[in-house]
Amino acid sequence: MIRINLLSTDRSATKKRKPLQSGQKMTAACSLILVLTGAFVAWRYVSLTRDSTRLDAEIAAAQQETTRLHNVIRQVQEFEQRKAQLQQRVVLIEQLRKSQTGPVHMLDQISRALPNMLWLTEVKQNPKLDDEVLIEGRSTSLTGLSDFVMNLEASGYFKRSIEIVSTTTEAIPQPPGELIRFQIRALFQRPDAAKAKPATGAPKVGG
Repeated sequence: MIRINLLSTDRSATKKRKPLQSGQKMTAACSLILVLTGAFVAWRYVSLTRDSTRLDAEIAAAQQETTRLHNVIRQVQEFEQRKAQLQQRVVLIEQLRKSQTGPVHMLDQISRALPNMLWLTEVKQNPKLDDEVLIEGRSTSLTGLSDFVMNLEASGYFKRSIEIVSTTTEAIPQPPGELIRFQIRALFQRPDAAKAKPATGAPKVGG
């Protein structure tokens, strides 16, 4: 009678399956690691790509902002240059205005200071000294000349003291009498430097 030991066969088959299951587990673990690594690499790639795109956009925006700021700075510089030019023009215009109004004020004050029976024949400025003026005229009396000088000094537009350069007497035939021919020298003060004072005696323009 032949006996077959099935139990021993099952045990050997079981022993053969165990190494096969361990290899499958190892393969599965390696595959899982590879899948996870691939997934991590893919996620990292996508993340870096997204960050790179964001950084490129920020760089482009920064470049645009830099260009805009350069334009603003250039416009500010141009504005400052225009402002400086306008200020220079304003100063020049103001100087011209003052130089134009100086003679106007001077003639106005001279006319206001004229007493009765005194008239002028010439008013001229010294070419070397713009503030110095020579006045020539005629008066019927020395008192009138004295009043004229006092009125000019009291106006505040002429520096004290006004110099009487010369006086001469001229005889007139009709009616019989004489005239005082005079020349005076005065220093005119600019309107912005003068302390205007009302002329004494309310002088009138003589004829």
